[in-house]
Amino acid sequence: MNLNYSQYLKHPVFKVASEIVSEYNLEAYVIGGFVRDLIIGRPSKDIDIVVIGNGLELAKSCAKKLRVKKVSLFENFGTAQFVYKDLEVEFVGARKESYRRDSRKPIVEDGTLSDDQNRRDFTINAMALSLHKDNFGDLIDPFNGSEDLEKGIIRTPLEPDTTYSDDPLRMMRAVRFASQLGFKIERHSLESIARNAHRLSIISQERIMDELNKIILSETPSRGFKLLYSTKLLHEFFPEMIALYGVDTRQGKSHKDNFYHTLEVLDNISENTNDLWLRWAAIMHDIAKPPTKRFDKKVGWTFHGHEDLGAKMVPKIFKRMKLPLDHKMKYVQKLVRLHLRPISLVKGHVTDSAVRRLLFEAGDDVDDLMILCNADITSKNEFRVRKYKQNFVIVQEKLRTVEEKDRIRNFQPPVSGQLIMSTFGIKPCFEVGQIKGKIKEAILEGEIQNDPEEAFQYMLKVGKEIGLETKAE
Repeated sequence: MNLNYSQYLKHPVFKVASEIVSEYNLEAYVIGGFVRDLIIGRPSKDIDIVVIGNGLELAKSCAKKLRVKKVSLFENFGTAQFVYKDLEVEFVGARKESYRRDSRKPIVEDGTLSDDQNRRDFTINAMALSLHKDNFGDLIDPFNGSEDLEKGIIRTPLEPDTTYSDDPLRMMRAVRFASQLGFKIERHSLESIARNAHRLSIISQERIMDELNKIILSETPSRGFKLLYSTKLLHEFFPEMIALYGVDTRQGKSHKDNFYHTLEVLDNISENTNDLWLRWAAIMHDIAKPPTKRFDKKVGWTFHGHEDLGAKMVPKIFKRMKLPLDHKMKYVQKLVRLHLRPISLVKGHVTDSAVRRLLFEAGDDVDDLMILCNADITSKNEFRVRKYKQNFVIVQEKLRTVEEKDRIRNFQPPVSGQLIMSTFGIKPCFEVGQIKGKIKEAILEGEIQNDPEEAFQYMLKVGKEIGLETKAE
């Protein structure tokens, strides 16, 4: 039975393309991700139209009828694209591809629809809908992709070793689709990924990270990471995370598996934020536990200083992975460095001074830090988790109260270096920094209010203590 989806192809792009295709007796199809997402009811803003022959002419004709002024033509690749209203539309000639072992760049020839479907990564991305008026909306599905969609299976159209070895990035895409859609990777395909994981070495780090970030942004990212681990793909580009895996036991004392703990934290935080870099902070928060792991006969396993070492590791890892080295990296670094601070407040007595220091150091990122730390409360002991989370509410309330009262977040000491110098008649010197530091500490400790007049009087007192005299004196 032929399945027909014409009732879903109501957008003007399809109507215009169909008119031109029929008028000039062309052969063209909507193909790939748009068809997949249409069938499962998932929103999609990208339309791929494959043309048997030259895609450029159909693109130009469609753009003219739709009154689209800007069309991007890539004549060397036989592709064209334009944006119409809310959709990005790409036209490409049907292709037949072959690959060399040392490159993912294919040798491309003109091909049939069948050739084009054969070169697709997965059956669910190889489905096409006809744009010819005689069979408009008919599904062409040679690999039963619609059945795989229904069953929730990721499977390659051809023999998986061929598909993955030809273009190893497809292995990352398989995991990404499994994670995004909640699908299973078919057994032969999964085994093939494990066999071909080493082929990822010919892929640029940027392309790998693009897929990894999409996995991280999926609803339950742990699903993707578990697949990356079991297939050995993760071993190819993230050895620091691999080092988190496993449990050591000595004298009957074991520590938690920090790999699975990290994934639990990542899933926890993903319930509360879609921010990619906050999710990266969850991934990196315990990254330095392996190099800081020590065994103490009295207390068992310790990871002293893993937050500080982890913060130092962040730039090196981001640089190697070709992730941004700008404010995004510094944001992740800051959260990794501070991630234990709210937890320590939860465990002990919450003093105003400790809260002021946390507000000062975290600044505008304090709310994100609290989201991370709340996600980091994991234990098989439900009573312990409940107790921690109750205490956490107290800490959050304390943060609000202290912030309202003292206005510490991102505060600058209310006495400037210029005022110190003019008051005591001195030039830039060690004493200026010393006085500013003491004023800051006094405010954070609650000895004085975050108030210019109180700070000025305290400045005079400190200056006198270290032997400085005001100009008037």
